[in-house]
Amino acid sequence: MVAVGEAEPAVGKLRRELDPVARLGVPAHVTILFPFMPSEQLDDDVMLRLTGLFRSVPAFEHEFVRSAWFGDEVLWLASDADAVFRSLTKLVADAFPEYPPYEGQFDDVVPHLTIAAHGPLDAMQAADRTVQPHLPISTITRAVTLMVERPTGGWEAAESFALGD
Repeated sequence: MVAVGEAEPAVGKLRRELDPVARLGVPAHVTILFPFMPSEQLDDDVMLRLTGLFRSVPAFEHEFVRSAWFGDEVLWLASDADAVFRSLTKLVADAFPEYPPYEGQFDDVVPHLTIAAHGPLDAMQAADRTVQPHLPISTITRAVTLMVERPTGGWEAAESFALGD
């Protein structure tokens, strides 16, 4: 995932209330590939492969420019770097074809930063109104973070991979 600390002031409280993964320790982010391999398979070879993949992609500036919805179930922010995020997902999925994005569930994997998921519609609509004055949110993506699930069900950062210059 690409952690987006710059979004936390605008979406952190909303995510803790309305996005179940936020309560599991997952920061505001754009998913690159989920699910990925089990943590017990993350050996030195995998880490070296990921390091090389991400170093081949230059760091990039972008903005989260608007909110959007997947039906009435997920409220999210769209980045103006949609193509770059899609290329990152393709890069990892091509290198590790046994782990397709979202297990191949979707024909089109849309890069996004989730604000609210599967919550009460009125609360999610209020969250949408709350975030609007904070847009656009500017950021520079310099790294991709590998998150692993702990036995307790929470998530933690296992490694950070720098993007290229």
